[in-house]
Amino acid sequence: MRKIINPWIHKEGYNCFGCAPGNPIGLHLQFYEEGEHILSYWRPSDYYQGWVGTLHGGIISTLIDETAGWVVTRKLQTAGMTSRLSVNFKKPISSSDPQLSLRAWIADRKRNFVSIHVEVRNAHEELCAEGDALYFAMGEEKAREMGFTECGLENEEIMPF
Repeated sequence: MRKIINPWIHKEGYNCFGCAPGNPIGLHLQFYEEGEHILSYWRPSDYYQGWVGTLHGGIISTLIDETAGWVVTRKLQTAGMTSRLSVNFKKPISSSDPQLSLRAWIADRKRNFVSIHVEVRNAHEELCAEGDALYFAMGEEKAREMGFTECGLENEEIMPF
């Protein structure tokens, strides 16, 4: 498993709620590549709860959507946009869970449309939510207009969390 280098980190105006490290209210997600999968690990808090002690469904959806976007960024080496997002909530997630794990992969691709499947598991490795995202993968010219050049990996191999 290797950490993905955030290609947007030096882009002026970059303040993504999901992955910008400088966004004071953001999720600060970081991503890793393991074979065909893109992974992320995140620790919930009470700031993101819906019902008392339970992670808000919109935050779970955001985690799924953001992880799917990084599949496009890393695996297809381009920028993309969410066209459709479907989330299946299977089990409540505690806002005090010590760590969630997200795993995503390309399920299908037809031209510029990419179907991505994402799983969200709690610290006990129980499947709590899964989502299917349909992303529009931009052509090279449009991606460059947005500031995308490449999405690489750090050299050091990281042991799984």
